[in-house]
Amino acid sequence: MRRTLSVLLALIGLVLVSVQPANAAATANQPILFVHGYDSNGSTWNTMLANFTANGYTDAELFPVSYNARQGNAVTAQQMVGVVDRIRGQTGWATIDIVTHSMGGLSSRYYLKNLGGTSTVDEWVSLGGPNHGTKTARLCLDDSCQDMRPRSPFLTELNSGDETPGAVRYGTWGSPCDFVINPDSSVALTGATNTTTACLGHSDLQND
Repeated sequence: MRRTLSVLLALIGLVLVSVQPANAAATANQPILFVHGYDSNGSTWNTMLANFTANGYTDAELFPVSYNARQGNAVTAQQMVGVVDRIRGQTGWATIDIVTHSMGGLSSRYYLKNLGGTSTVDEWVSLGGPNHGTKTARLCLDDSCQDMRPRSPFLTELNSGDETPGAVRYGTWGSPCDFVINPDSSVALTGATNTTTACLGHSDLQND
């Protein structure tokens, strides 16, 4: 995780000299919401959370969320509205950062595009996200899997027009050895800072 973490910190954490908290009681660092992918939960972020803590963050600034990963991504995005508002109220910040793995990037992008998220999010990160679909999603039948299929109605709408709306800073990380996201070119977004990593597996993008 250390190589990926150093870049993430440069993007979202320790050099945000231009971003200020909403009030003097705010946490020292801008809070980060971590959104897991399919067939997972918030504990998948434990390694990354430990590394962020080692680099100056506190538990009060890091928010791994668990949700029903089988439901449609639009449903998850609706639930995200309340989660983000709670984090903002709890930490005193007007905006947060979002770090996502795999399918977690889709619900958060829906939140940004359709539910007012561009006014509450400063940076958004996708690690191995199926932003333009993945063929492996044809192997399961859940609503969320159907969303992840290439050219699905969900992705067609999500990717129509501006893929990176608003003033949010977008970053994606994709690996040529990620065989869950097929093709691996699916990760990159027009308007984002798109990074190709070394040969990392799908889960390794969270832990390298």
